[in-house]
Amino acid sequence: MKKLSMIKNFMLVVLAFNGMQLAEAQESNADQSYTLVVEGYDWGPATSKVILHLSDTTSVAEGANYSIDVLRESDCLDANSPRSKGTLQVVTAYVSDAEGNKMETGKNITLHVGVGPHIQIGSPIVYFFTEGCRGNQWTNYQLTITNSKNKSIWNKESDRIMPLVDEFDLSGKFSSNNVDLTYASFSPKMGEGKKPLIIWLHGGGEGGTDPSIVLLANRAANYASNEIQKIFGGAYVLTPQTPTRWMHGISGETTRGNEPDIYSETLMDLIKDFVSKHPDIDSNRIYVGGCSNGGYMTQELLLNNPDYFAAAYPSALAFFAEFLSEDDIRSLAKQSIWYMHSKDDPVTKADVTVIPTFDLLMKAGAKDVHLSLYDHVVDLYGVYGGNDYHLNGHFSWVYSHRNHASKVIDGQEVTVMEWMAGKSK
Repeated sequence: MKKLSMIKNFMLVVLAFNGMQLAEAQESNADQSYTLVVEGYDWGPATSKVILHLSDTTSVAEGANYSIDVLRESDCLDANSPRSKGTLQVVTAYVSDAEGNKMETGKNITLHVGVGPHIQIGSPIVYFFTEGCRGNQWTNYQLTITNSKNKSIWNKESDRIMPLVDEFDLSGKFSSNNVDLTYASFSPKMGEGKKPLIIWLHGGGEGGTDPSIVLLANRAANYASNEIQKIFGGAYVLTPQTPTRWMHGISGETTRGNEPDIYSETLMDLIKDFVSKHPDIDSNRIYVGGCSNGGYMTQELLLNNPDYFAAAYPSALAFFAEFLSEDDIRSLAKQSIWYMHSKDDPVTKADVTVIPTFDLLMKAGAKDVHLSLYDHVVDLYGVYGGNDYHLNGHFSWVYSHRNHASKVIDGQEVTVMEWMAGKSK
């Protein structure tokens, strides 16, 4: 009996020890980390992948075993708002390295996450409408990933990957005329000799002091993509950012061309300063474009500096045609401009902005002014409904960022970026 009691006590000790180990493992699991991958899409930014970091090597990854809970926190977001919590769908999973590259065996598992214009909880950036919280802003974006099979948990973000955005220098700052601007810039990695400069001016929702918002909120980082870079043989990309909005008039009200803004002079100083600091930029091949607020500013820069830019590509133009003088029309008619707009734009209505502007320029004898006027902004991916799926009509910049706008010019069909790459002063 004594021997049996000793065996029983020994087994209890072993079980207790194993229980302690299990508890420790579960506690350790709660501290496991992940890398978040955020990419820009036509409708905005979204979490595309989550890379789980493991303590041991594995060769198995079963997507059905994983669930992802999301919590978005911000001083501008009510904790009880339906925009603050949700779940993400795991589409597939595979063993990978720490950057998400597929491997046969490894110490990481990459979860591909469902994305789409209807999955708002997938974005770490939220567009706010309330006073003092207007525009796109980063949130405190927290994920809890659970493996239902072994109860492992990952709830600490250890790294964040933002394809294309990570290739930009986000630290740019410039001041003149008592105005401060921030900016991001990309240096070309292909081609030799002098390089053109592509300038993108953001919309009204991307103001602030964090240029990553400019690059992600409406996919402006795509001008650094290999597809567009190849068209130009390598190009610098400059994305300035205003702390408020480009259409901030001197009166404090929003200007639509009826009064000067407070930023155009400083913005032009920034552009010239950037060019002077990069002597390999071809000063005869500087291109400027922007959407909405940035469309307004694009046209304002063309009016104030008619001989500086080789071509322009504004979308969702917010400059009202009624405020263009005859001299303005004559000046713009001599320049190379490709407008992009949607007929159902609810914000910058085409019939008071781009349509009358284009008609006036045509009547003035413009030779190289073009307009891509769409019925709707549709799903160019073809997986959310194609032409039958309509994004917000204000999002006509999609056709610019995707280099989708095209037309026949001089007997040859060209895209907007191909057209622009061929322009030189």
